[in-house]
Amino acid sequence: MSNREGEVDLAKRVKVIEWLKTEVVDQVAHLLKGIWEGNQAKIIDGLASLISSVYILGRRLGVSFRSLDEAIMDKMKKHREEGHQLEDWYGDISALEDHLRKR
Repeated sequence: MSNREGEVDLAKRVKVIEWLKTEVVDQVAHLLKGIWEGNQAKIIDGLASLISSVYILGRRLGVSFRSLDEAIMDKMKKHREEGHQLEDWYGDISALEDHLRKR
Protein backbone atom coordinates (compact mmCIF):
# COMPACT_ATOMS: atom_id res chain seq x y z
CA MET A 1 0.00 0.00 0.00
CA SER A 2 1.40 3.37 -0.98
CA ASN A 3 1.64 6.25 1.47
CA ARG A 4 -1.21 8.00 -0.37
CA GLU A 5 -3.47 4.94 -0.04
CA GLY A 6 -2.66 4.81 3.67
CA GLU A 7 -3.57 8.47 4.05
CA VAL A 8 -6.86 7.93 2.22
CA ASP A 9 -7.64 4.91 4.42
CA LEU A 10 -6.85 6.86 7.59
CA ALA A 11 -8.99 9.78 6.43
CA LYS A 12 -11.83 7.37 5.64
CA ARG A 13 -11.59 5.76 9.10
CA VAL A 14 -11.59 9.16 10.80
CA LYS A 15 -14.59 10.26 8.73
CA VAL A 16 -16.52 7.10 9.64
CA ILE A 17 -15.78 7.58 13.34
CA GLU A 18 -16.92 11.21 13.19
CA TRP A 19 -20.10 10.16 11.37
CA LEU A 20 -20.80 7.46 13.97
CA LYS A 21 -20.36 10.02 16.76
CA THR A 22 -23.02 12.20 15.14
CA GLU A 23 -25.25 9.13 14.78
CA VAL A 24 -25.02 8.51 18.53
CA VAL A 25 -26.03 12.11 19.26
CA ASP A 26 -28.83 11.92 16.70
CA GLN A 27 -30.15 8.70 18.20
CA VAL A 28 -30.14 10.20 21.70
CA ALA A 29 -32.22 13.08 20.33
CA HIS A 30 -34.58 10.60 18.62
CA LEU A 31 -34.94 8.66 21.86
CA LEU A 32 -35.62 11.78 23.92
CA LYS A 33 -38.24 12.91 21.43
CA GLY A 34 -39.93 9.51 21.66
CA ILE A 35 -39.91 9.74 25.46
CA TRP A 36 -41.33 13.29 25.31
CA GLU A 37 -44.11 12.12 22.99
CA GLY A 38 -44.73 8.95 24.99
CA ASN A 39 -44.38 7.02 21.75
CA GLN A 40 -43.35 3.45 22.58
CA ALA A 41 -42.38 2.64 18.97
CA LYS A 42 -40.06 5.68 18.81
CA ILE A 43 -38.59 4.82 22.20
CA ILE A 44 -37.79 1.27 21.11
CA ASP A 45 -36.42 2.44 17.77
CA GLY A 46 -34.31 5.12 19.46
CA LEU A 47 -32.91 2.70 22.01
CA ALA A 48 -32.16 0.04 19.37
CA SER A 49 -30.50 2.58 17.08
CA LEU A 50 -28.48 4.06 19.94
CA ILE A 51 -27.27 0.69 21.19
CA SER A 52 -26.33 -0.53 17.71
CA SER A 53 -24.56 2.75 16.90
CA VAL A 54 -22.55 2.54 20.12
CA TYR A 55 -21.52 -1.06 19.42
CA ILE A 56 -20.43 -0.17 15.88
CA LEU A 57 -18.60 2.95 17.08
CA GLY A 58 -16.80 0.78 19.61
CA ARG A 59 -15.82 -1.66 16.88
CA ARG A 60 -14.46 1.15 14.70
CA LEU A 61 -12.44 2.29 17.74
CA GLY A 62 -10.95 -1.19 18.12
CA VAL A 63 -13.25 -2.53 20.85
CA SER A 64 -14.71 -5.95 20.09
CA PHE A 65 -18.38 -6.63 20.70
CA ARG A 66 -17.35 -9.29 23.21
CA SER A 67 -15.09 -6.84 25.09
CA LEU A 68 -17.92 -4.35 25.27
CA ASP A 69 -20.32 -7.02 26.54
CA GLU A 70 -17.77 -8.07 29.18
CA ALA A 71 -17.24 -4.45 30.24
CA ILE A 72 -21.01 -4.00 30.60
CA MET A 73 -21.21 -7.17 32.72
CA ASP A 74 -18.31 -5.96 34.89
CA LYS A 75 -20.00 -2.58 35.34
CA MET A 76 -23.32 -4.20 36.26
CA LYS A 77 -21.60 -6.50 38.78
CA LYS A 78 -19.87 -3.51 40.35
CA HIS A 79 -23.13 -1.54 40.53
CA ARG A 80 -24.94 -4.49 42.09
CA GLU A 81 -22.19 -5.06 44.65
CA GLU A 82 -22.13 -1.36 45.57
CA GLY A 83 -25.88 -1.32 46.14
CA HIS A 84 -26.88 0.81 43.15
CA GLN A 85 -30.25 2.44 43.72
CA LEU A 86 -31.77 0.95 40.55
CA GLU A 87 -30.89 -2.49 41.86
CA ASP A 88 -32.23 -1.77 45.33
CA TRP A 89 -35.49 -0.30 44.07
CA TYR A 90 -36.23 -2.32 40.93
CA GLY A 91 -33.66 -5.10 40.47
CA ASP A 92 -32.68 -3.59 37.10
CA ILE A 93 -28.97 -4.35 37.41
CA SER A 94 -29.37 -8.06 38.12
CA ALA A 95 -32.10 -8.27 35.45
CA LEU A 96 -29.68 -6.86 32.86
CA GLU A 97 -26.91 -9.20 34.03
CA ASP A 98 -29.29 -12.14 33.71
CA HIS A 99 -30.38 -11.05 30.24
CA LEU A 100 -26.77 -10.68 29.02
CA ARG A 101 -25.77 -14.07 30.43
CA LYS A 102 -28.63 -15.79 28.59
CA ARG A 103 -27.79 -14.28 25.18
